[in-house]
Amino acid sequence: MHVGKTLFAQLMDFLPWSTFQRIVDRYHGNRGVSRFTCAEQFRAMAFAQLTYRESLRDIEVCLSAQARKLYHMGFREPVKRSTLADANERRDWHLFADFAQVLIRQARPLYASDALEIGDLDAMVYAMDSTTIDLCLALFDWAPFRTTKAAIKLHTVIDLHGSIPSFIHISDGKMHDVNALDLLTYERGAYYVLDRGYLDFERLHTLHRAGSFFVTRAKRGMDARRLYSQPVDRTTGLICDQIIVLEGYYSHQGYPDKLRRVRFKDPQTGKGLVFLTNNMILPALTICLLYKNRWHVELFFKWIKQHLRVKRFYGQSPNAVKTQIWIAICVYVLVAIVKKRLKLDASLYTLLQILSITLFEKMPVNKALFCENYRSDSVHPHNQLNLL
Repeated sequence: MHVGKTLFAQLMDFLPWSTFQRIVDRYHGNRGVSRFTCAEQFRAMAFAQLTYRESLRDIEVCLSAQARKLYHMGFREPVKRSTLADANERRDWHLFADFAQVLIRQARPLYASDALEIGDLDAMVYAMDSTTIDLCLALFDWAPFRTTKAAIKLHTVIDLHGSIPSFIHISDGKMHDVNALDLLTYERGAYYVLDRGYLDFERLHTLHRAGSFFVTRAKRGMDARRLYSQPVDRTTGLICDQIIVLEGYYSHQGYPDKLRRVRFKDPQTGKGLVFLTNNMILPALTICLLYKNRWHVELFFKWIKQHLRVKRFYGQSPNAVKTQIWIAICVYVLVAIVKKRLKLDASLYTLLQILSITLFEKMPVNKALFCENYRSDSVHPHNQLNLL
């Protein structure tokens, strides 16, 4: 309820702080801490994400400028950059990762009823991919990537209902995408849409044995034998729908069961695509649409890189970097939760832009975030005045 709170304080009220405290106690996050607690660290870093602060000094200056409002925002005293830097360096990043998972479990049911662009498919659909964040090798030597460059990778699985991440793993740049499949716990009956980088038949067979389905693209030169073909409507762009078995020695050892191969030619671009799946029932066009929707994970990466601080970091240690990334994920999911609970039509981008300039305002959060498209009453454009 709004009782003169700042928008930042109202936004923080959406977080389950009792659960956060239990996670902090599990990792002994506040052991030996008398002033700057884990909750205050989270608030300071969340403020930095919401307002797109450039550095620790930037965070300190902006919060100091609103010193009279800090207590009502959850800070008992002004935030010093050295104190925040030490907290990011020393406090276990796992506690923020666990808190992000709590928020994800709250957000996913809110978006479960959102329609997919795949017809009436009644199942969970996940898209998996990774994105690379380049770093300076001289400063981040713990994240090797190439001879002259460092990097980290975000291996991510998103729920296509609302583009909420359900799994995130942060590794150095050298970890191959396919190794992330070993870290997943597969959901029975769910669909996993994967790029060609994840084409490892032994790992895909593990997914198949777990009762899950996958859709991926075939690589050129794949050695396979057609068992039989199913009829297709070529006017839709489908070329063929076949049941195959792998003929290569190692590929057949890794995946001895039957596979389904769907060839599709995009009517607009003329590009041919070959999909592989272990689902033998769905229409061939639905298989194509499933892979098309994999693009949502690319949009998720683009969104967080453009609108959150995950490309430039406030610290150089692995703990500081992972703390910043996980708090950024918490902020993303928090804004998604607020959007649904307040039944807002605005996009996450619009909500984040509004919050970035109004966090210190004292007004009801639902009114601040309620947006209507501005439309001028004038039908004809105004002519420029003649100055001469």
